[in-house]
Amino acid sequence: MASTNAPIVGRVIGIDDATPLEFWVAVDPTQAVQLDDVVVVSRVMPDGEVVKIYGMVTQLRARHEGAKFQSDVFLIADGVLPAEVSEAALIQPTRFEPEILVPPVPGSEVRVALAAERDMALSFDSVDRKLPAGLSRSSEPVYLDLDFIDGTKGAHINISGISGVATKTSFATFLLYSMFNSGALGAEAANTKALVFNVKGEDLLFLDHGNRELTADQEVRYKNLKLKPGPFADVGILAPPRKGDPNATPATGSRSVGVSPFYWTVAEFCQQRLLPFLFADAEDERQQYTIVVQAVTAALAQLPVVADGAVKIDDWTIRTFGDLVDAIETKLIPVNPDESPDTRWTGRAVGSGTVSAFVRRLSASRRHVEHLIRSDIGNAAQNSVDLNSHQVTVVDIHSLHDRAKRFVVGVVLRQAFDAKERSGSAKPLQLVVLDELNKYAPRDSSSPIKEILLDVAERGRSLGIILIGAQQTASEVERRVVANSAIRVVGRLDPAEARRDEYGFLPGVQRQRATILKPGSMYVAQPRLPVPLLVEFPFPSWATRPAEAAIELKEGVDPFEELKL
Repeated sequence: MASTNAPIVGRVIGIDDATPLEFWVAVDPTQAVQLDDVVVVSRVMPDGEVVKIYGMVTQLRARHEGAKFQSDVFLIADGVLPAEVSEAALIQPTRFEPEILVPPVPGSEVRVALAAERDMALSFDSVDRKLPAGLSRSSEPVYLDLDFIDGTKGAHINISGISGVATKTSFATFLLYSMFNSGALGAEAANTKALVFNVKGEDLLFLDHGNRELTADQEVRYKNLKLKPGPFADVGILAPPRKGDPNATPATGSRSVGVSPFYWTVAEFCQQRLLPFLFADAEDERQQYTIVVQAVTAALAQLPVVADGAVKIDDWTIRTFGDLVDAIETKLIPVNPDESPDTRWTGRAVGSGTVSAFVRRLSASRRHVEHLIRSDIGNAAQNSVDLNSHQVTVVDIHSLHDRAKRFVVGVVLRQAFDAKERSGSAKPLQLVVLDELNKYAPRDSSSPIKEILLDVAERGRSLGIILIGAQQTASEVERRVVANSAIRVVGRLDPAEARRDEYGFLPGVQRQRATILKPGSMYVAQPRLPVPLLVEFPFPSWATRPAEAAIELKEGVDPFEELKL
């Protein structure tokens, strides 16, 4: 039903072609139109049926009518030369109701689409499960169709943008918060789990703390989205142990309470065949020593397990990763140089250079991962990564070397993927948030981690494992990972990156605008709409750094005392 208060902003221009794909509107001099406004125009068909054409303003222009030369502007400004200022808006149709694809008639009145008509224009009226994704610039809710996220009709979200400006991680966590608190998931929200990798700084280690910098204006923005602001309700924080610490104290700088260490026992490393994840950098998969990697992996899986997660190689009880590296080296490099390596460990007869290449890289990984693979602590197995004990599990890897980061991401992702395969059911969902996808699924190389991410992208929909991936440059990420994401999100882009084919879903004007987007503004493309929508998401209601964390205080304690130190 048309809104009686909807202003008429102009009429369809007759000197420019009007098509079912786009048309120009002359803007009434008494009205103001801006990019992203939603409008509606009606056309009466020969049989009397009325077709409503809904659309969005995607470009604006202003010019002097009556001027012939550029310099005429000075004469017009001085009142010497008569001319009129005309403004026009380019409209890209988003919906025809009923679906009769005809152009609007020149001279037809164009109105602002408000309330129910705006929902019709953006297809929100036909979405059963609306996920709040943010607000328009006029503070109206913008929704995503959850069916295209949870695997019902599509799955996965991909977010691109410049680091530190595009606020990719903030938007990803906002979408998580919306899923858990908007009611869109219904009863499934209680059992849905989220795995979040904290790859930069300690921003995600305070999701369970309220943000004391949240203003009243921002609270109103949450209210407009029918969300109650606050922290995430059930969060588990996992961090790697400090290097050289015999007690495996978590290596976090700004938070010590509520953080658990994570690592794997030597037995788990061997039996779960985790060795290939130490060779997951871009060049390794093209080298001959991968033959040795696979052979050693198989040999380790056959080792007997002893108490507290240790293994035995011959008469040697292995409790540390360093010991394991030394033992493998003794199997591959005989003491007598005239002897050949044990083919049970090399897989077949290989050259000494190939064996040496493997040993060099394995030894180089020792100092980066030895604190993550250990059986020298009592009850070590209890510190394995548990993805089911909390609704949101944050795995902190920001302080690790890149080789160790790849190892942790690969192993934990495989654990999550294998668990969903064993469950045999897509419900409840397992959500995965991973930034820097270009490191883990690079376009031009292969690795065990990339294969897992491809499995998630291509089969995750049916298994109920949903990837919310982010990267600075989508052009450097494996195409199939990005292409399988039903929801595409773009924040501030580098101008050169914006010209890449990966952003072909953005119209030309929106590509240009993406290079100047401010933090907190994102373009969101979803299958239901032919035009990406600009959304502004609220300031996080959970802390993103120590100074924002709302702390339970005793009477008489200055709430800002810690900031004075």
